[in-house]
Amino acid sequence: MDGVNQLMEMGFLKEKAEYALKISNNNVEQAMEWLLVHNNEDLPIENVVTPVIKPETFTEGKTDESSKTAEESPSTSTEDPSNAEVKSIKCEDCNKLFRSQLEVEFHATKSGHMNFSESTEEKKPLTEEEKKQQLALIDEKIKVKRAEREKREKEEALEREKLRIKSGKDMTEVKRKMEEDEMKKIVEERKREKQEEKAARDRVRAQIEADKAARRLKAGLEPTPISPPTIVQPVQQFVATPPKDYKETRIQIRLPNGSTLIETFNKQEQLAAVRLFVQLKQGEAPIPGVFPFSMMTSFPRKVFNDEDFEKSLEELQLVPSATIMVTKNAS
Repeated sequence: MDGVNQLMEMGFLKEKAEYALKISNNNVEQAMEWLLVHNNEDLPIENVVTPVIKPETFTEGKTDESSKTAEESPSTSTEDPSNAEVKSIKCEDCNKLFRSQLEVEFHATKSGHMNFSESTEEKKPLTEEEKKQQLALIDEKIKVKRAEREKREKEEALEREKLRIKSGKDMTEVKRKMEEDEMKKIVEERKREKQEEKAARDRVRAQIEADKAARRLKAGLEPTPISPPTIVQPVQQFVATPPKDYKETRIQIRLPNGSTLIETFNKQEQLAAVRLFVQLKQGEAPIPGVFPFSMMTSFPRKVFNDEDFEKSLEELQLVPSATIMVTKNAS
């Protein structure tokens, strides 16, 4: 359990520490070395091929021929080889000695060597100096692994931060672009409305001049030459802009007593709806075919007749706004 705790303090998982100690015959140094190599692998480790240990001279179950050979040549060896004690297992690929089968499996897993044989050589235990050197080497490996892991984590954190900053910049740029487009639309709409208002004023001014000239001509006076109205050429970027489709119109109604009524009507409503609205506001009960007042516009001056009351406000050019004056009919 002390070995497990020691490996856990170095940052290894309990299950892997127990497995490493198991395959290394509770050798902490070998278990730590194995964990440094296989720490990222899942447990249990599957498909581990058990190394083949080739029995050599000192194995049990000798054949009769070998026994006879031993008896016939006593001068070759004074010692019975069958009684020799197997003290270790030797790797034929690298000549290393191992005490147990678990150490052999650990070495085979780590190095890939598969040729092993029994040996009478005894594996010498590590001296204190060798243990210190091995521990120092293992500590150095642990430090290197830890430094690599910390460096990798810092790089990953830096990359995530870069992605976060880039994403934030992209969102800010998209938002700024949308705001700029919206402001451009608002500016263009205001310019177009100002041009429409100026064109309407120019039309009214031209109509006023025409009315003055007609009155002077009717009175027998020399008509004043009328200067043609200034036509404002729209800017190229607004030529393709379709005119605004107004759904409603704002009507300002001036009553004979000097008061003013303001109401919004649908552009498809007839002028008769405006007349009915005036009657209701004045508290008069509508009488079919009887209208005690007339309605007209001032600029341009137009007195509405019975046919006009059947027309829509859009047909009478009272959209998007207009001023209508109400006058009482003569008794």
